Amino acid sequence: MANISGFFGNVVKEMRKVSWPKRKEMTRYTVIVLSTVVVMAVFFAVIDLGISEAVRWFLAL
Repeated sequence: MANISGFFGNVVKEMRKVSWPKRKEMTRYTVIVLSTVVVMAVFFAVIDLGISEAVRWFLAL
């Protein structure tokens, strides 16, 4: 039991040392992540649509 409490004590100490981002930085990072996710989703949707249409065209021959 002492090892577990010591572990969590060390976790708390280390978390206090962390340099947390400011609100402005966090907002910027969030916008970057969300825009990247949207761009990648659109990219893969277009690729998927293209491959699906190519397979349909090939099977229709």
